[in-house]
Amino acid sequence: MELCDSRRLPGANLLGTRPGAVIDAAVEPGEVEPLLAAWHRQARCILDAVGWSDQECRTRAFAGGVSLMITAPLDALYAATEVNEWAFASARACLEGGEVEDSAGAAERLRTGIAAESNPRLRALRCAAGEHGVAFLSDDDRASVGLGAGSQTWAVDALPRPDEVDWTARRDVPTALVTGTNGKTTTVRMLAAVARAAGRTAGTTSTDHVCVGDEVLERGDWSGPGGARRVLREPAVEVAILETARGGMLRRGLALERADVAAVLNVGSDHLGEWGVGSLEVLCEGKFVVTSVAETVVLNADDPVVSARGRALGSRVCWFGLDTPPDWLAQAVAAGGRAFLLEGGALVRRRAAERTVLLAVEEVPVALGGAARYQLSNALACAAVAEGLGFSPEEIAAGLRGFSGDEADNPGRANRFDLAGIDVIVDFAHNPHGMRAFLEAAGALPAERRLVVLGQAGDRDDESILELARVVGAFGPERVVLKELAAHSRGRGEGEVLALLARGLTQAGLPEERWTTAPDELAAVDQALAWALPGDQLLLLAHEAPGAVLERLRALCESGWAPGQPVA
Repeated sequence: MELCDSRRLPGANLLGTRPGAVIDAAVEPGEVEPLLAAWHRQARCILDAVGWSDQECRTRAFAGGVSLMITAPLDALYAATEVNEWAFASARACLEGGEVEDSAGAAERLRTGIAAESNPRLRALRCAAGEHGVAFLSDDDRASVGLGAGSQTWAVDALPRPDEVDWTARRDVPTALVTGTNGKTTTVRMLAAVARAAGRTAGTTSTDHVCVGDEVLERGDWSGPGGARRVLREPAVEVAILETARGGMLRRGLALERADVAAVLNVGSDHLGEWGVGSLEVLCEGKFVVTSVAETVVLNADDPVVSARGRALGSRVCWFGLDTPPDWLAQAVAAGGRAFLLEGGALVRRRAAERTVLLAVEEVPVALGGAARYQLSNALACAAVAEGLGFSPEEIAAGLRGFSGDEADNPGRANRFDLAGIDVIVDFAHNPHGMRAFLEAAGALPAERRLVVLGQAGDRDDESILELARVVGAFGPERVVLKELAAHSRGRGEGEVLALLARGLTQAGLPEERWTTAPDELAAVDQALAWALPGDQLLLLAHEAPGAVLERLRALCESGWAPGQPVA
């Protein structure tokens, strides 16, 4: 058995809603039960010894390992990791016949660390925020009460007493958490468009940036708890819409202890094998962490894994779906449940006998006239979340009508260019689930020939990379350009991912003469443009430098470029 990771969990997580510290350990199958019993015994002993008798021990077993968590006070989580590490080390020593440190001596040492980290004013402020019905946020440097326009923030070493806070000025703003395998960023941007149409300033986080209104505050992947806290402390924010990625939830938990709405868009095979997540069902469980803090839950009725788990949540759920509602959903709606559905070429809201038409499919620009069904799914999810945030049907419809999905509204996601008669679409599809949806939409559009620029990060397992390529190969493009993603190799050697992608194309029956390779993303795009003729369709999957790809295409459009001319 081996300790693989020891970390703090400040927010709601896969093991519960209380803060604490967790260890992930690699364990052989026959070692699991003995380790769980020994760790629980040692953890309970040391928790009592340091004065944390009110704290809990929690465990989760998964293929190849276990997670071992102790809950702990929010102002002692660094010390809690040391407490947990002592419990693990002593449990392992008990099982392997090693020397076990005396618990009394260990407790004295650990209590010193707990006392050094202790911040009574932090605990008092958190308690007072709960009593006044407003959110509390904290990190290593700052703590705040209230959200957005109703928030106030201080340095953690200069916190006020609760009676020094003007609680009459503190309030929360409507907040939504959006998670899923695909569609998170686009749905967040759609919701921001709804807020804009309603005249309200949205604060958003995503894998691309932190944004308040039209102002980008930070670029990069801010879909974790750090990004959430960043935007929730901005005084201009009137409604917060937070992309909430799987990684942040598993590593640190959620930033918020409660939210108005939480949405799980879908669950597909991506990142399996990381953080003890080895199946779709466990991945779904991880994504459903967002539902533990939300009053209203928005779920995809078309996704079998999501719907199976979500039906146990009862009346809190507002469903959305493209397909004909199954019997269980029809019965739930008839009984007063809510659903946003695609019916008769329109997006509609259903509840009992009530039917409200929001807008026609043709009025959703990003759906490409209905060809991009996955974008219609995102639009329905957006409508359901927006209602939970308090937006009216008219405001929702106006936002969706105004969301064009171009590189200004939704950069890097289904951005379409007419380049001298060549149909160019730039997208972020990066897993089999998302790739199938994207290629289905692209295939519904007319084209003489089709080309796909394909790459993948090295942190996926071999089978996931092969399956991504098989999906592309089965699509039958006339040309595939395999691109190297050096900045995302994640420990794999040069050419290793390309070899797997090539093997996947072969397995799908795509002849070898139909693909070539490129050393980077822009070189792959240049190859695609050099190959293309009017009437062709270029599907440019941009992962490493989407901004540079879009800039290249805009420049060619503006210059009057034509096929056969140099592209750079």
